[in-house]
Amino acid sequence: MGKHTPTRAELLAANGQTVADVIAPKLQVLFCGINPGLYSGYTGYHFARPGNRFWPALYAAGFTPRLLRPDDESELLPLGYGVTNLVARATATAAELSKAELMAGGRALAAKVAFYQPRVVAVLGIGAYRSAFGRPAAVLGRQDERLGEACIWVLPNPSGLNAHYSLAALAEVYREFRESAFD
Repeated sequence: MGKHTPTRAELLAANGQTVADVIAPKLQVLFCGINPGLYSGYTGYHFARPGNRFWPALYAAGFTPRLLRPDDESELLPLGYGVTNLVARATATAAELSKAELMAGGRALAAKVAFYQPRVVAVLGIGAYRSAFGRPAAVLGRQDERLGEACIWVLPNPSGLNAHYSLAALAEVYREFRESAFD
């Protein structure tokens, strides 16, 4: 990523932009965010906003051999991991998404999973998972249902806006997922 910090106007202009999936057939884990934030829409990389804890949590949980930056995202593929989103369009906050958009995103995710056949889908955000899949009582962790052949795990959203989890707590949940997902 360049050293240029986007201006407010540049970030606002990223509203509605999309970020390409980092995906390949037969991944071990397909991480699924809610939707790109404006910073990601601006840069074209997943979890790009400074302060987002996705990359540090992956590293601390043992998924990656080093701390990756958003512009290193393609390095996930040889490790067996990928990234997508429930909703493609960038917004300032996930609260801007309608339930209908999330439900459509759940259907689109199911189609991606059917095509790419990852072993596990890790949805990053309990509220988005509940809305997208009509599971209002879902809790974090392994879900009873599957998405095609893939098992589903719901993990806490790594956004810095998720004050319920410190980076250490987030990394611990992600580590428990990594250690348990393939039993």
